[in-house]
Amino acid sequence: MVKHPELAGKINNNGIEIEGESGNFIIQVPSVALTDELSGTFDYVLIATKADGLVEAARGMLPFLHLNSRVVSMQNGICEEMLADVVGGNRTIGCVVGFGGTMHEPGRVEMTSGGELIIGNWKRERDEELEGLAHILDHVVETRVSGEIFQELYSKLIINACVTTLGAICGQYLGDMLANRNNRNLFIEVIREAVAVGNAMEIKIPPGAAGKLDYYKFLAPGILSGIKRHLTIRVIGMKYRKLRSSSLQSLERGRKTEVKNYNGYIASKGKELGVATPVNKQLTHMVEEIEQGKRQINPENFKEITSLT
Repeated sequence: MVKHPELAGKINNNGIEIEGESGNFIIQVPSVALTDELSGTFDYVLIATKADGLVEAARGMLPFLHLNSRVVSMQNGICEEMLADVVGGNRTIGCVVGFGGTMHEPGRVEMTSGGELIIGNWKRERDEELEGLAHILDHVVETRVSGEIFQELYSKLIINACVTTLGAICGQYLGDMLANRNNRNLFIEVIREAVAVGNAMEIKIPPGAAGKLDYYKFLAPGILSGIKRHLTIRVIGMKYRKLRSSSLQSLERGRKTEVKNYNGYIASKGKELGVATPVNKQLTHMVEEIEQGKRQINPENFKEITSLT
């Protein structure tokens, strides 16, 4: 389901044009703009809105759910609690989207980096419905089932707090952004604070960046550790150099970002648990100022971050 009638019409007539990592092709997808145009019930519902549109979308789908329907939260950040409040915890599935994408124009998208999907039942054990969904999604990209979806979501949240938020503030592609040493220092501090919050939550955070970034080894002390950290980040920047922040794209379209679900989540959890998160707090504030028109998107913004250690 899409919100905009003109886009639904375009997709119905022309399909969705896809390019990039998965190849170049057009896929035909039946589309509607309003739930009034739907009928019957569905076994699986995938909600791929921004975080602030999740609750509205979930409520709109309630008439089309049966007792054993499963609803998947495909938002960045950790939004499953909100979804469970609407559709019920027994129907809620968390999902980590590991690939990157850019919408060049309505109906034309690019897969800018490869990656898997990770799904897991929210606060309950895996079951046959979860395995069935994984089999279906395998036809799109490789899909893995996790018994610890909160930890997987938090791991992806850390990557978003680094890549997506920093990209929104400076306006650069990832490769250009991470070529700058000061930007890499910010990247490191976001991770350091996030891991400290994770430790306070008593969770084990799995590696991020498609399993290539072990946060604990990344932050390990040692004479050469600083050099290794910067080298690791440079490699990430080169591998995903074409990645463009989804939050930056939202700002350019005049929409709000999901920064409250990234850096804001780390900062709020840190406050709750008594863990200092000065860098994440400042980055959250900067993005909110951009949303409000009080700040311009510019790499110079990073020079105002004052709490690097």
